[in-house]
Amino acid sequence: MLRYALHDGRFSVLFFSYMSDQPQESLPTSKVARAARFAKTGLKVGANYVQHYAKKAVGADSPTADLHQANAEELYGTLSEMKGSVLKVAQMLAMEKNLLPPAYAKQFQQAQYQTPPLSGPLVVKAFRDAFGHSPSEVFEEFDPSARQAASIGQVHFARKMGKALAVKVQYPGVGASIKSDIAMVKPVALRIMGLKEETLRPYLAEVEARLIEETDYKLELSRGQAVAAKCGHLPHLQFPTYYPALSSARILTMDWLPGQHMQEFLAKNPPQEVRNQLGQALWDFYQYQLRELRQLHADPHPGNFLFSLTDGGTVGVLDFGCVKDVPPLEQQQFLALLDPATLADPARLEALLTEAGVLRPTDSPALRGMYLRTLTQSLELVGRPFRQDTFDLGDPAYLKSLYALGDDLMQDQDLRQQREPRGSAHFVYLNRTYVGLFSLLTELGAVVNTTYQPLTLTF
Repeated sequence: MLRYALHDGRFSVLFFSYMSDQPQESLPTSKVARAARFAKTGLKVGANYVQHYAKKAVGADSPTADLHQANAEELYGTLSEMKGSVLKVAQMLAMEKNLLPPAYAKQFQQAQYQTPPLSGPLVVKAFRDAFGHSPSEVFEEFDPSARQAASIGQVHFARKMGKALAVKVQYPGVGASIKSDIAMVKPVALRIMGLKEETLRPYLAEVEARLIEETDYKLELSRGQAVAAKCGHLPHLQFPTYYPALSSARILTMDWLPGQHMQEFLAKNPPQEVRNQLGQALWDFYQYQLRELRQLHADPHPGNFLFSLTDGGTVGVLDFGCVKDVPPLEQQQFLALLDPATLADPARLEALLTEAGVLRPTDSPALRGMYLRTLTQSLELVGRPFRQDTFDLGDPAYLKSLYALGDDLMQDQDLRQQREPRGSAHFVYLNRTYVGLFSLLTELGAVVNTTYQPLTLTF
């Protein structure tokens, strides 16, 4: 799905903010309960369509934008109540702005940071199921009010043996409902996006596989430990220590790292040299992961990083639930597309896009030319940081160009008619990662050295 990231020149920034103060007292967890809740919404959405077309039939004014707005609000209300994979998918779709009508994209963006938390009794039940004890019996101190709530789980502050801890509690029923949730929402998603199921099947399978992994907190713990060990030598990064004895399949305990989320940190107007150091740390982290480890922390939104002034600027890296292992072929293709030599050689670019499945032998000359034109234009701009030794991601002129590119591509009628995803399904999370990274660096306004220089441990 290479074209999605390349077509979206707008690189929108998702800000972290506090969730609703109203806790959620119950959560539909069984397949039947979740299906019933979603079916109720489906009936409402269907009724909205009937009303819309009935008005049109008698000549009454019924703007399509109003239909989308009503359905988007109805769907988001249900998804935020159900949580889990359906909410996570909505969050991911919100980043793909050329797929969704604006009303849906705007509503679904809220999934990143405005999810209502679970109430205290549900949190206590999760602890009793995992450890046979309440949180107050496991920890010396436990704040029952969640500090942050997202699609899969919420985070609480705790203390034990004098250590400040972050305790992530997964919502009940999330892991067991992923396959049925995706099957349930697929028809609605296909209708909204105007796509056929067969075109999306490999991409949905990729998303489903990552979501299943993301609900396995034992896997997240081992991955967090492994990435910290492999990347601990990179400067100005901080990783939490994880505590297996205080963790389970649905509860994950780690150090409470110092620092603030981006919006709070930037409100203090840190100096440019601090912004640069933070941006460089993030850039080096992702370059090292892709080039050396072939593995990516694939959920780089602002809520997963903490920024501090320690040592001139330090980034705390959180949440290794979504980690993408990149196969060698896709790694080579992705890096080749960012290579300055590729853009300078149209024949090489065309061959690479054909190998990656973005261009197809069955494409008409006009369609092939359209893809080559738009991808060349996008790669020139999006890949510009990789063609210079240093680059200012906060340069207003560059940001203006990104916004203009996004607007131009959105208005390209030939391009909008080609809605089917193309390329390897592995690019779903590769694209998501780099769109998120660019968003972070853009908001930081960081000037970074983009020349890759392997940083390795010395003994």
